[in-house]
Amino acid sequence: MAAGDELIDERVLSKLRWRCRRGLLENDIFIERFFNRFATTLTVKQVQGLNALMDLSDADLLDLHLGRKTLAQVDANLVQDEVCEVLEMLKQPLERSL
Repeated sequence: MAAGDELIDERVLSKLRWRCRRGLLENDIFIERFFNRFATTLTVKQVQGLNALMDLSDADLLDLHLGRKTLAQVDANLVQDEVCEVLEMLKQPLERSL
């Protein structure tokens, strides 16, 4: 297993959930959906990417999620594999059951 590909433990996940609380309801909804889907499979690298996104303002985070801005437009330093991966995970549409 490559460095950064190891799964996080419950303690790290709990702290991460707390860190990801936002002031904008729309962001909280996207992030909660993210955790519901990926909490059990998050890697150290993905946590690093998510933490980088959580340093953004609520407005920038929402613009990224909705595709109104790119990572490069918000902050060129964010154009990193782990940040791009997590952003794509956040953007994944809900799977609908029939």
